[in-house]
Amino acid sequence: MYLQLNAEKIIETAEKLHRRIQERFPESGPSNVGGEVVSLSRQSAQRAKEIARPMLMFRICIGLFILLFITTTIKILLEVDFGPVANTLSEFLQAMDASIEIIVLCGGGILFLMTLETRMKRRRALKKLHELRSLAHVIDMHQLTKDPEGMRNEGTSTPSSPERMLSPFELQRYLDYCSELLSIISKLAALYIQHFPDQQISEAVNDVEQLSDGLSRKIWQKIMIIDKGSH
Repeated sequence: MYLQLNAEKIIETAEKLHRRIQERFPESGPSNVGGEVVSLSRQSAQRAKEIARPMLMFRICIGLFILLFITTTIKILLEVDFGPVANTLSEFLQAMDASIEIIVLCGGGILFLMTLETRMKRRRALKKLHELRSLAHVIDMHQLTKDPEGMRNEGTSTPSSPERMLSPFELQRYLDYCSELLSIISKLAALYIQHFPDQQISEAVNDVEQLSDGLSRKIWQKIMIIDKGSH
């Protein structure tokens, strides 16, 4: 039970984190983003389950279509007239060339149909992974101006300077919540390759995980500055 991610547990964690953010920072940016993370958690869990499930009716239809394709191709090949040993070498080569073209076309068509299900699932997964990547950037934007260096009150603020209304404790919690949201996004991305080992999906998931980890490291650098300042 500990060898794979549990989608329901991820959803529960996202919901609990959203409540924690709402209780401490109601109507704030992270609170609103937390709601989006909860919604996307449910969608991702459902979509990952759908992608992992085999499309049986689709496979049956494709199988029947391939069988019809092969049968038609064989019939066409049998109707090719090679002659007793072909009347001339030129006619024989033309007949062979036509037969090879038919076989290649048949093989390409079969390969296309056999990979159609995977490509359909890949397209759906990539769409959701793109949403997770975008949401990670949104979270980063909300913590962008939360600079712990501004708590030292050194220098003067300009009219365009961001407001510094959070105490050190509140700022630390704010940044910690952003880091936790990024962690959930990383886990949601991993759901897509848990039962669908596709190379392109795996690369997209790695991109989301690296993005989330990189943004989270920047946040923790700020948290460490706050910790040093409080001691």
